[in-house]
Amino acid sequence: MISQQPVLRAELELLAHHAEQRGKDSSGLYFPQGNTYALYRAAQAISTLLKQVRVQDSGFVMGHSRLITNGLVDNQPVYRDGVCVIHNGIVVNHESLWPQLDKKRQQEIDTEVIAGIVADGLDKGAAPAELASRVLSLCKGVVACAVALPKLGKLCLFSNNGSLYLGKKGDTLYFSSESFPLRQLHCDSIEQVRQAGVVIDIPSSMVEPQVHELEQRSNNLIPSLGLHQGDEQMLEYKPYKLRRCTRCILPETMPFIRFDKQGVCNYCHNYKPRNKPRPTSEIFNLVERYRRTEGDDCIVPFSGGRDSCYGLHLIVNELKMKPITYTYDWGMVTDLGRRNISRMCAQLGVENIIVADDIALKRRNIAKNFSAWLKSPHLGMVSILTAGDKHFFRHIETIKQQTGISLNLWGVNPLEVTHFKAGFLGVPPDFEEERVYSHGAMKQLRYQWLRLKAMMQSPGYFNSSLWDTLSGEYYRSFNEKTDYYHIFDYWRWDEKTIDDSLLNQYDWERAPDTSTTWRIGDGTAAIYNYIYYTVAGFSEHDTFRSNQIREGDLTREEALRMVEDENQPRYPNIKWYLDAIGMDFKDVIRVINAIPRLAH
Repeated sequence: MISQQPVLRAELELLAHHAEQRGKDSSGLYFPQGNTYALYRAAQAISTLLKQVRVQDSGFVMGHSRLITNGLVDNQPVYRDGVCVIHNGIVVNHESLWPQLDKKRQQEIDTEVIAGIVADGLDKGAAPAELASRVLSLCKGVVACAVALPKLGKLCLFSNNGSLYLGKKGDTLYFSSESFPLRQLHCDSIEQVRQAGVVIDIPSSMVEPQVHELEQRSNNLIPSLGLHQGDEQMLEYKPYKLRRCTRCILPETMPFIRFDKQGVCNYCHNYKPRNKPRPTSEIFNLVERYRRTEGDDCIVPFSGGRDSCYGLHLIVNELKMKPITYTYDWGMVTDLGRRNISRMCAQLGVENIIVADDIALKRRNIAKNFSAWLKSPHLGMVSILTAGDKHFFRHIETIKQQTGISLNLWGVNPLEVTHFKAGFLGVPPDFEEERVYSHGAMKQLRYQWLRLKAMMQSPGYFNSSLWDTLSGEYYRSFNEKTDYYHIFDYWRWDEKTIDDSLLNQYDWERAPDTSTTWRIGDGTAAIYNYIYYTVAGFSEHDTFRSNQIREGDLTREEALRMVEDENQPRYPNIKWYLDAIGMDFKDVIRVINAIPRLAH
């Protein structure tokens, strides 16, 4: 906020409350105090920080609330060389930029490089109005930031994806990551801040700021991807000799599988092609009424995974829509996933709205459920580990309300059908199912009843996470969805085309511990696939490749070679997951390895 008068606390609290939607792990404030500036950083929510800091006497305040991405020890605002920066996004090439500057890196956080570029530019005579282009020409990944230059009395606002808005009401200026809070403040005019940026006058000071570190985090919410260590040897991989379908590669341990005299399974016999898109003219006709001459016209739920990234590529470049992406972070998005989100949104110039849950709480919930599972291992209950992500479906409605955009376009892989996850619980496959996610009240109630019976075997499941789990699944399976379409109903899903497009056009980052590009930004996939393969001799890779065989995209021999590699244990990702939820790697793997095998 920038005003000729002291800021109104109620307005500041409104902006802060909305900022917490992006994350509550850390926060910071920067404002004039006496003849200098005060800079506060804390590993807590901005609403908590505001209760401890008096800012009402200031006419300029900038602050942030965010989830931690790159860097644990260092928090925002970042200050160095007379430059103060708050930044949404991730600079994915920050390490390679430092050798190009006449500045030395001092901190771990990627945001520091923005301050370094600005300071380096000022030293070389750049004017404040030139700083935006200087930063954006060097940085890859989303850069939406406010850069305060107290010695010059200037504030620079700029972004390369539009995740920054400037509003005006009377003589007061407000800026925010989204337009929604500015509308709530009844701003007379709201503009999206893009490449060239905006330069605004703020109080000047030649005195170094007073820095206050109110609270520092002792545990890392974003642990680094595990390096190969001695305990990696605990992970087992056994090539099982299982009877498999002679057409696909599903094994005899697949729930409800039957083979005919030729050895072909019932899953093949009942398969209906899913990857046969309708004419693209249909989707062009469907979205026509949603197009806007000004502003964004659709929401794209965006995990940063391979398929949602390619869906976004199609929506922007083929369908010619103007999307806002929406990301739900429940604590199991790895930094690799976040970096790919940053790459895509920056290169396509697309705003990214993040809804971050209470990550520490979500991870405690996962740990409670995993501990209960380990006491009574049951393959039908493995899905409880991903129950917390279902609020993704709830918050799409939140974003629709905040943006006033009703159309949402999904990039869901049509071949991601995993009957076995419910099958191990006793739910037979529904071969009539047309979508990845099953619906229907009776089917869902039957599933919940079978899960309840399994939960009775380990009372630890009845913990404080239960309501979070049930409410999330309600929004996924029962809540009516409107104005939504699946982009791969109209463009064929082709793995080679997708991988080539993402890797070549967007410098898309691959995982260091697997050859596949599927689910590599998901922190849960490696652990649950390890469980399934170790006990049953197959994983979701086998079901996915089997669907590709049925679609005519792979030969059976190709699929067998692929899953032999893809089912290898992913130690770095498994270690990351267990570190994130605070569970001991050796204790967990020892229990999993001791589970009686279905496969031999």
